[in-house]
Amino acid sequence: MTAATTARGHEVRLALRATGLLADFNRAGILTAADVHVAQRLGRLGGEADEAVLLAVALVVRSTRHGSVVLDLSTAEATTSPEVDEEGAGPEAPVDLAWPVGWVERCAASPLVGGPVVDAPLRMHGTRLWLARYWDQEEQVATELRERSAVAPDDLDPAVLTTGLDRLFRDPADADQRSAAEACAMSRVSVLAGGPGTGKTTTVSRLLALLKEQQPELRVRLAAPTGKAAARLEEAVRSSTASLDHAEDRDRVGELPATTLHRLLGWRPEARSRFRHDRTNRLPAEVVVVDEASMVSVTMMARLLEALRPSTRLVLVGDPDQLASVEAGAVLGDLVDASSRIAVAALSTNRRFPATSGIARLAAAVQEGRGEDALAVLAADDAPEVELVAVADDAVLSVEQVGAVRADVVRSGTALHDAAEAGDARAALAALDAHRLLCAHRRGPRGVTHWSALAERWVSDVHPVVPRADGRYAGEPLLVTANDYEIELFNGDTGVVVADAHGGLVAAFGRGGDPIEVPLVRLGAVRPLHAMTVHRSQGSQFERITVVLPPAGSPLGTRETLYTAVTRATSHVRVIGSAEALVEAIGRPAARATGLRERLSSLG
Repeated sequence: MTAATTARGHEVRLALRATGLLADFNRAGILTAADVHVAQRLGRLGGEADEAVLLAVALVVRSTRHGSVVLDLSTAEATTSPEVDEEGAGPEAPVDLAWPVGWVERCAASPLVGGPVVDAPLRMHGTRLWLARYWDQEEQVATELRERSAVAPDDLDPAVLTTGLDRLFRDPADADQRSAAEACAMSRVSVLAGGPGTGKTTTVSRLLALLKEQQPELRVRLAAPTGKAAARLEEAVRSSTASLDHAEDRDRVGELPATTLHRLLGWRPEARSRFRHDRTNRLPAEVVVVDEASMVSVTMMARLLEALRPSTRLVLVGDPDQLASVEAGAVLGDLVDASSRIAVAALSTNRRFPATSGIARLAAAVQEGRGEDALAVLAADDAPEVELVAVADDAVLSVEQVGAVRADVVRSGTALHDAAEAGDARAALAALDAHRLLCAHRRGPRGVTHWSALAERWVSDVHPVVPRADGRYAGEPLLVTANDYEIELFNGDTGVVVADAHGGLVAAFGRGGDPIEVPLVRLGAVRPLHAMTVHRSQGSQFERITVVLPPAGSPLGTRETLYTAVTRATSHVRVIGSAEALVEAIGRPAARATGLRERLSSLG
């Protein structure tokens, strides 16, 4: 870590007026200045001066920022590690910390901890501590699910349903899809879980055909957490519907649009966490299908459930082995793991890749935590779809090692520029998804910033551009970095600047059907897209991917990170990093602490 970096770290991360335990944990790199400031403010408002309690508050805030909903005080010392910066580096030297004595008892007696009668910013159960907001949201989600799953729907004729299942699932190889469709049809709340290529969308289309056979007037809504995922869902449902054998079934499903969850619920600019549709204004739909449900936070799930009518069927579709939501919670994983009345149907037969393909074997090895097997697949002669560019964690890639990556970047970049200059938005967007560089870190030699600069230089060497005064040019790839509800662009959406019919430029984004065009002056928070984080790639699919592993020891290198990256590809996966970093990442499952699974288990 350089002196400049250290200086910036002190400026940004240190709470200069912190004292006692808060100061110690802040200097050790465990707490940020923001964590400390929240704890101090809540302490002042609630009349709490005990530094052990304030430390607990700061650590709960930190845990929530990292995606966990709850902090267990009894295991905090063993499970808490220093923050890492965007390059994956932690503090320069380890610091001995004195963890509080009698911590649980001191927190339980604090005026900051409330209960059924006393309103306070924290809730406590045993040795575990929640921010009150997330305690309430978990309880709301569990309660809503309990009420919805208590009574099975009685609006289907079992004999007609069986006939429909026989018609739509004639192939014995589709037995798992048939069972899943039947379970979802017979439940108010269901989970359709499975990895890429297992037929989740095909099952959804056939499920909708089954339901609308008996109830043609059913209002169906399709949604996903991001615009990109919604576009893919719409395309996939349209494609799978078109492949149905009988015209009657195709007509029943029709061409359904998909939208983001925010748009579905009715975003309100004056209330960021509340929506137009809630328990006083229910969503007008009898069936709601949510794809990429692993990306749904506990907050969003609470808002969705309260907006549904009691009789509405909710089908949550996703892969529980992918990264969880950016915000707090791991709802899909909790639902799949909990023992409850909620119908969980898991699809396991991969129909996209043969079981013997390199991508399928690599994904399975990562998913199951078999690091050495993953290395063997990457080195196997019979797995040309995957490759490992082995480079030591502290080494720089040679010209030979980087050559294949450069070739992929230039190939897709050339197609992108040609299509954009010709004003062919659809072809430009297809070229954008032909290859994608994915990183776990944002900065440093393994991060998005470094690899974006490399890729941009490689493409400009072949296709020099002269940007306009505003910096835009035909062929510029775009990444949306913040939600813009007014023009329906969301964090993680990708697009391309293309020539328009009037000699100007416009931004094009995929939305399932024809690309939508957005005037450049309307664009909000966007940046050039030449590489992206694995997290932002969720809900997307690319022909080829290159994933840059973080070095061994980085907490950002997890099984879910690598699995999510690998399963974005349809034809080729390239992994750059050391064997040690690969095996270590596969052996490190991401840990998110929640209380929802326990609450859901009580439903059974």
